[in-house]
Amino acid sequence: MTNKNELPLESVKVLEFTHAVMGPSCGVILADMGADIIRVEPVTGDTTRRLRGFGIGYYPFYNRNKRCIAVDIKLEKGRDIIHKLVGETDVIVENFGPGTMDRLGYGFDQMKEVNPQLIYASLKGFLSGPYEKRHAMDEVVQMMGGLAYMTGLPGQPTRAGASIIDITGGMFAVIGIITALYEREQTGQGKFVKSALFEACAFLMGQHMAYASLSDEPIPPMPARVSAWSVYRIFDTKDDEKVFVGLISDKHWGRFCLVFGRADLSSDQRLTTNNDRITEREWLLPDLEKMMAGLTKKEIIDRCQEAGIPFAPIATPEDLFDDPQLNQGAGLLETTFPDGTQTKMPRTPIEYGKSDFNLRLNPPDVIGQQTQEILSGLGYSDDEINLLAKDKIVVTG
Repeated sequence: MTNKNELPLESVKVLEFTHAVMGPSCGVILADMGADIIRVEPVTGDTTRRLRGFGIGYYPFYNRNKRCIAVDIKLEKGRDIIHKLVGETDVIVENFGPGTMDRLGYGFDQMKEVNPQLIYASLKGFLSGPYEKRHAMDEVVQMMGGLAYMTGLPGQPTRAGASIIDITGGMFAVIGIITALYEREQTGQGKFVKSALFEACAFLMGQHMAYASLSDEPIPPMPARVSAWSVYRIFDTKDDEKVFVGLISDKHWGRFCLVFGRADLSSDQRLTTNNDRITEREWLLPDLEKMMAGLTKKEIIDRCQEAGIPFAPIATPEDLFDDPQLNQGAGLLETTFPDGTQTKMPRTPIEYGKSDFNLRLNPPDVIGQQTQEILSGLGYSDDEINLLAKDKIVVTG
């Protein structure tokens, strides 16, 4: 039986050649589940460390529970180090541009010569096809994959408010990796696994493509859609806040009318069913908006909670630091960033028996923080490591 200190992937060794979000997001999920992740950084450090603006949070969030080695993989002695690591590795994860790893001598065909049981996960912009050699990133794919169109107002394609395609692509890579690990138990063979931004976005668009197949009407962006539910919107409150309320059944409607004291609406024969209420939206929604505008956010939330109907206050990312569910439910991990900032970050959102997907390692705060430890584990002596550092083949932190 699994105890709290056992993690499902703790016997899995992963070598990570990644940057930005897509690759590291795959790695951090595997790491949280217990995999021993070694990040390979250039001797100058991962460029993600130096990003500013919205990119300032990428490195500290996506690189916890990982060890770091800084090595010049273009030099012969650096190549020797990587080959030794690959010989002990179960999985390689990489998300560099098309052809980069092959050009450097670390592609799948080259690495399976070193380790025939290797699982090699390549995270790219596109799967096999006419686009596969193109470079891509999250925003590019949101634009060409339909998500930006669906997110913004008509004529105003808008990027979603998170790196949703990068992260989804990373999650699909995790699914492929875990599947390949399971298959390897049966066959003893390694596997090439590929996930991609564009196809991940297309998968998210599947429900809208199904709509297009079934409807003669052009697909409207989400803000302009006609909702399938009569009350499914954001309301302004008396205290200048906003609350979303969604009533997706006739039972919801009845309970809503009860807690908000609207017997007049519950008894109105024009509003008996959801479809009836959709027909009457022109006067019904302004009526509800006026009612909600006379109540505070807390009053609305309390009544919705009493009725057991879907609701949500409109939150900012900063609000999540103090969210009762995340704090009392242990959804946040106390984390120290490389600059010394102490904060709380979301954990991988899975409950897995008694295993605790907790913080074991803060994100590496210096380049090559575990280089010495990793090289020692490969059998290098202190003198050999010092010489490698002197020759700038590695950085030992």
